[in-house]
Amino acid sequence: MGALPKTGDAAPEFQGVTTDGARVSLADFRGRKLVLYFYPMDDTPGCTKQACSLRDHNAQIAAKGAAILGVSTQDEASHQKFTAKHRLNFPLLADKGGRVARAYGTIGGAGILSAAKALVGMADRVTFIIDENGRIAHVIDRPDVAHHAGEVLALL
Repeated sequence: MGALPKTGDAAPEFQGVTTDGARVSLADFRGRKLVLYFYPMDDTPGCTKQACSLRDHNAQIAAKGAAILGVSTQDEASHQKFTAKHRLNFPLLADKGGRVARAYGTIGGAGILSAAKALVGMADRVTFIIDENGRIAHVIDRPDVAHHAGEVLALL
């Protein structure tokens, strides 16, 4: 894993395709906060708890001026199934080649688990809160999946 961007750093630019087929980039979020969260894989227990925590508190997060965008290396079809099954109310970015995850340093981190995930193209679980000007405001590198929305709300 490359170095994670730190608080105060400019957020790496990204672009990709979301669950609904829309193209999205960092520039689309200028003027509002972005909760950009990387997760290993659709529809696994931890990833489902994390997504559902954010889903259940999306209105409160939006009320604090933030959008949510989930990122993993699965394709649009996988994201569509995951979104429909759990009624997610925010988009997921299909980062099939892991380009966005590499830009944010979330693929190939230290330790055996990170190395194993990198071999199969999965990102580590890390959340970045990006401010209205495109700078990293907070990094949550060990999110509590069941209570992740509370962690995010405390930082917004």
